[in-house]
Amino acid sequence: MTYLEAVATYLPPESVPIDKALAGLDISESQIRLFQRFYGFSRIRREPTARLADQMLSTAAGLTALRGREKDVRYVVQALTLPVSAPYPSNPVHDVRRALGLDHAVTFCLTQHACATGLLAVDVCGKLLAADGDPNALALIFTGEKAYTAYSQQFIIDTAVMGEGMAAILVRQGGDRDEVISYVTRTHGQFNQAPWLTHEQAREFDQLYPEALAEVMLAAVEQADLTLDDITFVLPHHVNHNSWKRLSKRIGFPMSRIFLENLPEVGHCFCADPFINYRTVSGTGRLRRGDYYMMVSVGLGATFSAMVFRH
Repeated sequence: MTYLEAVATYLPPESVPIDKALAGLDISESQIRLFQRFYGFSRIRREPTARLADQMLSTAAGLTALRGREKDVRYVVQALTLPVSAPYPSNPVHDVRRALGLDHAVTFCLTQHACATGLLAVDVCGKLLAADGDPNALALIFTGEKAYTAYSQQFIIDTAVMGEGMAAILVRQGGDRDEVISYVTRTHGQFNQAPWLTHEQAREFDQLYPEALAEVMLAAVEQADLTLDDITFVLPHHVNHNSWKRLSKRIGFPMSRIFLENLPEVGHCFCADPFINYRTVSGTGRLRRGDYYMMVSVGLGATFSAMVFRH
């Protein structure tokens, strides 16, 4: 079985009100107020002077479980929302591999699931480690990106404001930490042009969204041989409060157990949101040993993914 051996997060030190963060971009004041009043965004974290590799290394510094076990790292993976994470010819994941002394590790990027690629990376790394058959081997996954350009990297219209929070995840086969119980993902490829959809496509996607998200969540619970009542928390991606209210109503799952406390202060941090939320609920003792929880992400394009864990 696939386990999360450890999760570390990094939030840049600069906390910026979203009206200031979005000032000067092609977005109206009424749209900014919509983000604030109805979608739940207040501030975001950014670090304009830091390279992506710098932020990845700051995140890895919090992975105390990695220290002294560098030789066990078989794979280093960057899970990307966008196919290009840094200006050419920079290659952040290889810069980080070298800086961490992991030259022996197979290193690559995953994408195409957009903001759901972080969950894909956990699944892929678990399968690679299982095929290798070394019980001590580890995979190191990085999630989170820089908000370089305006549309789709600094904000997604009618959806989210992007932040630069990061997460680093150690994955292994076996252990006594957080076990992956199930994983379900579906891609609705007719929306592959997102976020540049026609008005008709956008309306169709808006109608599909709660049904498609409910489908993967319920399928993941069923695959895990559980019910929704068994799930202590849903750890979501940070799109906006309204979308989660619709989902809560659709499946009858209490909003109090959809963990949205971080959304107002960190924004939507690409693939990193569920892992940032995991660190908060586990670090504050709100997850107890044996609890089941679900990470959920939706990627533009449109991929819906849910993964159930046992803490």
